Amino acid sequence: MDWITSTDWQLILRIFIAGLLGGAIGLERMARAKDVGIRTHFVVALGSALFMVISQFAFDGRFDAARVAAQVVSGIGFLGAGVIIFQKNAVRGITTAATIWVTAAIGLAAGAGMYAIATASALMTIICLEAMHFLTRNLGEKTMDVCISPVDSVRLQQMMGALSKKGHAIESFTIQDDRAEMTVHYHQKDYERLIKEVLALSEGLKVEIS
Repeated sequence: MDWITSTDWQLILRIFIAGLLGGAIGLERMARAKDVGIRTHFVVALGSALFMVISQFAFDGRFDAARVAAQVVSGIGFLGAGVIIFQKNAVRGITTAATIWVTAAIGLAAGAGMYAIATASALMTIICLEAMHFLTRNLGEKTMDVCISPVDSVRLQQMMGALSKKGHAIESFTIQDDRAEMTVHYHQKDYERLIKEVLALSEGLKVEIS
């Protein structure tokens, strides 16, 4: 394959490494059941590296690699914004948007031939994500919305008392149209146990949990 020079192989290696590093971050996201996984992170890193390679080698010395990098940084914001959603007074997807952003930076670094920096950045990103997942799972706190119908005042009082005794704080409670809604504060590590307790205490009633 004479049409591929040694320089071409070096540049292919750059975008290949960028794709692998981006895919590694995407694998972590996929392992956490996030919608944006390996494919998106792989393509973002590879595309960023390709932009960097093009800016450095495609214009016969008439290039400004910093300008292309700046455009990638600003452009990736639109992609990141697409994975952020606002649902039930909570913003979700911020972490995944941040991983897309850092994946683009890693791709730029790999495209510039800075393999050590790109690899170290990818490893630190994955370690941070895994460490924070461990901490939030064991120490983090969240709220759960529980809707119960029809309203049975005696059962509801028993349920609220039982949940409080088990350390689950009731943050709010409303009754409307024969439907009771409560917000329960809990530790993330107790999520499965709380679900079982709510189902057991509301047996025979219609329950919606979110």
